[in-house]
Amino acid sequence: MRVPTRSLGPVPGAVTGRELADTVTYLASLQRRDGQLPWYPGGHCDPWNHVEVAMALTAGGRLDEARAAYQWLADTQLGDGSWFNYYLNDRVKDARLDTNVCAYAATGLYHYLLVTGDVDFVTTHWPMVERAMAFVVRWQMVDGTIRWSLDAQGRAESYALLTGSSSIFHSLRCAVALAERVEVAHPEWELALARLGHAVAHHPGAFAPKNEFAMDWYYPVFSGALRGAGAERRLADGWDRHVMSPFGVRCVSTNDWVTAAETAECVLTLDAVGRGEAARELFCATRPHRREDGAYWTGLAYPSGRTFPHREATSYTAAAVVLAADALSSSTGGACLFRHDHLGSPLDLPEPGCPLGRAPLEDP
Repeated sequence: MRVPTRSLGPVPGAVTGRELADTVTYLASLQRRDGQLPWYPGGHCDPWNHVEVAMALTAGGRLDEARAAYQWLADTQLGDGSWFNYYLNDRVKDARLDTNVCAYAATGLYHYLLVTGDVDFVTTHWPMVERAMAFVVRWQMVDGTIRWSLDAQGRAESYALLTGSSSIFHSLRCAVALAERVEVAHPEWELALARLGHAVAHHPGAFAPKNEFAMDWYYPVFSGALRGAGAERRLADGWDRHVMSPFGVRCVSTNDWVTAAETAECVLTLDAVGRGEAARELFCATRPHRREDGAYWTGLAYPSGRTFPHREATSYTAAAVVLAADALSSSTGGACLFRHDHLGSPLDLPEPGCPLGRAPLEDP
């Protein structure tokens, strides 16, 4: 099925439409014959970032490559619905099973549907989504959080991560939306979603402390779990700690090292809450990361401006830039993927005995 897509529009001061096309072409050049999308030539692949790149290919109109990427996921999915953490070519590099990594397939396929309207393709891969989400919700704990992984021996970790659970929250919302499109009911996903959303929005202490990482700062807002005034407070409280103006977002707040992927995701977060002007200003900070071939350096350390890790340009970094550019230019139907008003307000379900009771996810 050939579905027409618009060319990605420019974001003045940050990237042109031609440059975005070059970036998408660069990403397509990385794809292996089996559909796998590694971090860089000869590098490893993880399913979460593989999906992120597939989304960028979709936004850029490279639909054959995107479909091949989702077929690789279908071909490598394990019997319990999961994927291993890292693959190197056709071998497993890391046998850990990460719940967030496994959930992200739903986000990718929902994005594909938004861009293309191709329900037939989504229906073909719907069983993959069902198996993946069954694996993920199996590891939800009594407080609503979701264990972050199982080790290579199959032993479940005892704790949850805020970034991972936030991303799972958004993936569950996408899975529910997909279920509606294929006319299948999964009330257990909606129950898991409501419990998880309450935990992310109102009980940050339930997660392992990772406050120094930028993703733990913006992901509760990015995912749509924390909304309204609460979202604005969180963004304001962490801005000076995590944003190194005018260079971008620090990956870790204790180091003057900015990463283009975190910067682009923070741009998407600002766009999600309707702060378009601030999003465009921050997006300009990704410009120094751009290489002539369309790739993007993973990170830059300041004041030297040197690449860190040394000379590393990752596919997921370029993909995040493409998705942020699409959101700011509204070039495709997938531009709205992370906006809070797109999927609507989810239910909020506190656990029995929760001292907060039924607190609204969107503050007045």
